[in-house]
Amino acid sequence: MRSMMTLALVLVTPALAQDVRMETVPPQGQEGAIALYPDQPAPKAGSDEQWSSMEVQIGANSIDNIIVRNVVRPTITPYLPDPAKATGAAVLVAPGGAFLSLSMTGEGSDVARWLADHGVAAFVLKYRLNETPRDDKAFLGVMGARFGAAAKGEPSAKVKEPRATQDALQALAIVRSRAASWHIDPARIGMIGFSAGAMTTLNAALEGRSEQRPAFIGYIYGPMLDIAVPADAPPMFNAIAMDDGLFAKQGFGIVEAWRKAKRPVELHAYERGDHGFGGGRPGTTTAMLLPEFLAWMDMRGLLGAR
Repeated sequence: MRSMMTLALVLVTPALAQDVRMETVPPQGQEGAIALYPDQPAPKAGSDEQWSSMEVQIGANSIDNIIVRNVVRPTITPYLPDPAKATGAAVLVAPGGAFLSLSMTGEGSDVARWLADHGVAAFVLKYRLNETPRDDKAFLGVMGARFGAAAKGEPSAKVKEPRATQDALQALAIVRSRAASWHIDPARIGMIGFSAGAMTTLNAALEGRSEQRPAFIGYIYGPMLDIAVPADAPPMFNAIAMDDGLFAKQGFGIVEAWRKAKRPVELHAYERGDHGFGGGRPGTTTAMLLPEFLAWMDMRGLLGAR
């Protein structure tokens, strides 16, 4: 059943959203999904994950997306390139959604398909989330409150889900263990994340042991504050829109922290695009995000055929 609420939430800065339409849908794009923990018991009746089609109206434009929430059984879904195009590189894709939901198309499968089309094996990570109300209206209220708090500059440290980091590290381990069958170079497995997915990507890079970490990371519109960076942190590709309603006012502390640690970092600060532009918002230079990420990978020697 479709419902319409005037709430600000997923994928956009809260101040810009005019209305939201949600409709319950069956699980999407889960063919071939691989469980991260095969022996994990099935969820109790009534506590399984919830999938929705969401349409957000922003001015004259409409953004459609498939989201999932209340994830308790994490998975990865492979998107493998044509063998004739395969470069041997791989990227784990972590969607965002404030650790309350996951943007499974705009920050997941759309990105993974683009990478696979360009010779990079991609794996969409469906990681565990904070529990949210099962009622759609109540869920939208929680999302609106969280994004509203972030827009007011309240500490992003309150927005976290440690299990997401565990799931990212487990997913990387699975990809490495099957690298030969997927024609992937284990030394060229990286990660790209969006918003909360960027935070998950960062945590995997900082908290995992050196052999567990992603070899390189794409950090897309995540928090920009200064952090402690280890001397062996992986190279970072960082992108944000200068009108991002959540993090643009924080400066570029995380980029400077990477530089102070003498670790490779590249920054793309787009004039317009706001928060949640995914693989690129039409009519803005954010549309170059994925080609620029791929060019950065190429510059770093990550795209040589295996």
